Amino acid sequence: MTTTGDDRTTAMTGPWWWERWRGAALDAGLALASAAECGAEGVEFSGDAGLPTPVGVAFGVLAGSALLFRRRWPIAVVLISIAITPAQMGVLLTVVGLYTLAASELPRRITGALAGMSMAGTLIVALVRTSQDMADDASSPAIGSEFVPFFAVTAAIGVTAPPVLLGLYVGARRRLVEGMRERADSLERELMLLAERAEERAEWARNEERTRIAREMHDVVAHRVSLMVVHAAALQAVARKDPEKAVKNAALVGDMGRQALTELREMLGVLRTGDGTKSAKPARPAEPVPLAAVGHAAAAAASRAVDEEGPSLAELDELVGQSRAAGMAVDLSVEGEPRDYAADVEQTAYRVVQEALTNVHKHAAGAKTHVRLAHRTSEIAMQVENEPPPEPDEAADARLPSGGNGLVGMKERVTALGGVFVSGPTDGGGFRVSAVLPAAAG
Repeated sequence: MTTTGDDRTTAMTGPWWWERWRGAALDAGLALASAAECGAEGVEFSGDAGLPTPVGVAFGVLAGSALLFRRRWPIAVVLISIAITPAQMGVLLTVVGLYTLAASELPRRITGALAGMSMAGTLIVALVRTSQDMADDASSPAIGSEFVPFFAVTAAIGVTAPPVLLGLYVGARRRLVEGMRERADSLERELMLLAERAEERAEWARNEERTRIAREMHDVVAHRVSLMVVHAAALQAVARKDPEKAVKNAALVGDMGRQALTELREMLGVLRTGDGTKSAKPARPAEPVPLAAVGHAAAAAASRAVDEEGPSLAELDELVGQSRAAGMAVDLSVEGEPRDYAADVEQTAYRVVQEALTNVHKHAAGAKTHVRLAHRTSEIAMQVENEPPPEPDEAADARLPSGGNGLVGMKERVTALGGVFVSGPTDGGGFRVSAVLPAAAG
C-alpha cells in the first residue's frame, strides 16, 4: 500500500522506491508466489500454444514477477495481468494488481477503465474456456447452456470486484487518516503559534506591570522623601541661626517621614500578600503570585494610600502649602467652577502637580513656581511652571537624586486616560509641565 503526504518524505527508509524494508519484503514475497503460480501455469500454456515447456515456464515466471513493481508502476502491473489473461495464468497477479491500483492515488477513471478491461478479459476467457471444456468432455453430464454465462460472469466479478472494492476502501481510509493527521499537525502548529503569541503578550504584560509598579511606588513615596530632603537641608542651614525654625523643620521632617513610611509599608504589605489581606494563620510557602496580580496590588495600595491622604484636586492647597513650608515660592490659581470628576482623573491630576513640584525641588530649588488649574466643559487642564532658579547656594543645596522617571511616569498616566501631556523648557529659562485630561475618563 502506498502513502502520501509527510510520511512519504519523512519515512523513506527502504531501498529504491519502497518506503520501508517491510514493504519491500512483502512485495518480494508476493512476486515470488506469483512467479511460482504463473510458472506452474506456464507448463499448460506451453502445451496449448505448442511452445517448449521451458519457454512457457520462463514466460510465466517473468510475468508473475511483475508484482515486484506494483507500488512503482501499478498501471503496468494491471496491463500485464490483462495481457496474460488469455493464457489462463496470473490470478494472484490480477488480484493484487487491481487492489494496488485501486488503493493508489491515481484518478478513479483510470482505475475504473483498467478494472473494466480486466473484468471483460476474464469474462471472455471464462466463456471461451468453459465452452471448450464442455465440448471436449463428452462424458460429463449435460449442462444447460445458461450455465456458461453465469459461470463466466461469476468468475469475472469474483476476480475483479473484491480487490477493487477493498483497494478503494483502504485508499479512502488512508486518505482520511492522512487528512486527520495533517489537520492535527496544522492544529498543533496553530497552537504553537498561539502559545508563542501568548508568551509575547505575557512578556509585554510583565513589562507593563513592572513599569506600573515602579510608577506607583515613585508617585506614592518620592514626593514626600524629596520634601524631607529639602527640609533636612533647610534644617542644617538654620540649626544654629534660628533654633525655633529648626525645631519646626525637624517636626515637618518627622511628619513626612512617618507618612512616607506608612504609605510604603501599606504598599509592600499588599505586594507580599497579593490581595492586601493579612492572615492570622502562620505563613506557609505560597505559590508565586503572577506579576499581573502584583501590579494590581500595587495599584490598589497606591489607590488606598491616595484615598487615605486625600490626593484629589481638593487637596492641592495642602500640597502647595507643603512646598511653601519647604521654602519654595509657589502660587496656585484656579479657573472655572470646581466639580466632581472620576477618581482616576482627580488622582492623575494631583500626581502630575505633585511630581512637577518635586522636580522643581530637585532641579530648580528656590525658583518661583506657578501652579494653574482650569476646569473646562469637557476637560480639566493643569500647568506647573517655574521661573529660572537663582544662583545655587552650596550650603543650602539639597543635592536631590533624580531617577529620570518622573516625566515619563506623568506622561504614561495622562496618556492612559486619553489626555495630552507636554513638558519642556520655557523661553525665559524655566521649565513648564502641562497636561489636559478628559473629564469623562475612567
